[in-house]
Amino acid sequence: MRNYLLNDMKALVIGSGMMGSALAYDLANSTGVEHVILADIDGERAKAVAASIGSTVEPLQLDVNDFGKVVASMKRIDVVCGATSYNHNLALTKAAINAGKHFCDLGGNMDVVDAQLALDTQAKKAGVCILPNCGLAPGLAAILGAGGAKRFDQPEEIHLRVGGLPKHPQPPLNYMLVFSVEGLINEYLEPAEVIRNGEVKLVESMADLEMLEFPPPFGTVEAFNTSGGVSTLTRMFKDEIKNLDYKTIRYRGHCEKFKMLLDLGFASAEPVSVGASVQTARDIFQELLKKKLPTSGPDLVLMRVWITGLMKGIRKTLAYQMIDYFDERTNISSMMRTTSFPTSIIAQMIVNGSISARGVMAPESCVPVNPLIAELKKRNIIIHETIS
Repeated sequence: MRNYLLNDMKALVIGSGMMGSALAYDLANSTGVEHVILADIDGERAKAVAASIGSTVEPLQLDVNDFGKVVASMKRIDVVCGATSYNHNLALTKAAINAGKHFCDLGGNMDVVDAQLALDTQAKKAGVCILPNCGLAPGLAAILGAGGAKRFDQPEEIHLRVGGLPKHPQPPLNYMLVFSVEGLINEYLEPAEVIRNGEVKLVESMADLEMLEFPPPFGTVEAFNTSGGVSTLTRMFKDEIKNLDYKTIRYRGHCEKFKMLLDLGFASAEPVSVGASVQTARDIFQELLKKKLPTSGPDLVLMRVWITGLMKGIRKTLAYQMIDYFDERTNISSMMRTTSFPTSIIAQMIVNGSISARGVMAPESCVPVNPLIAELKKRNIIIHETIS
């Protein structure tokens, strides 16, 4: 088992966009990380981002489709973090196994994750740990849900609520693009997987609207079904608990307005003639959202995870709550912090031996909750725990 406090850990981050830059920043500023390589197909962007972080970050021009070069780059380091499109995560997983290096990514698509999980035997033979879905949701929220459930003699329900929001909402949607508009629409359109009355089911997204109370200045916010946030929790708990679900948090009124647009067909695959060209309604809708919704400005992330069940014969509720804000000192958004910093911490846990499992698995099955919460606290990401 290696000790990362020996200041010898080397990491490779693939993708120098918002999440990749935050990943590289956290790794470069973590005790025990000696060197970080930040790779991107756009070499100039990688150079600019690396220079903004510091001398311990080395930029690298890298095309993820060049398997041989990716493997060679991975062989230089101890752990790889994927911060590019989820479409690349399967190929990066195969490259990491080939190179004999640990790998974690931000996930976001369960079909891709399932293909990664199918490589478990090969990863074990290579002696590596592959953890997809290490971001915020899927990721941190699911880790808290699974870890919290272990504290119950008989867990009965797990509920995850997460939302990235603008600090200063603007009508009509009171939302800003904290990640890709394509990902947003996917979450709103694809069915959500839940456990209801002990059965795994698919339910409609943007349905089952509920109200949550957060401390001032937020007050009452809304939450509704969206796809993808449960990661593998429905599989882990399908024979153990009665109810499990994930909902996205938004300011009040967002769901009704956005769902009306979807019901009118704004995100359909129907071809639409625009001059001499033909596009789908969804293509046009995405471009309109990119133009009309704010993409900059201070953001925040609200998260609440609660588990109910029996502890020594007494029914209790264990709740985790996080309210995180844009960091003005580092100019790193809350969505970047709460997505990338957990991934950075998990990567370091693999190398330093805090996570000893080998193979391909979801982080909720192996990441220790309390050490993760403690590391996030060092980064001023505070998760409060209550038992009632």
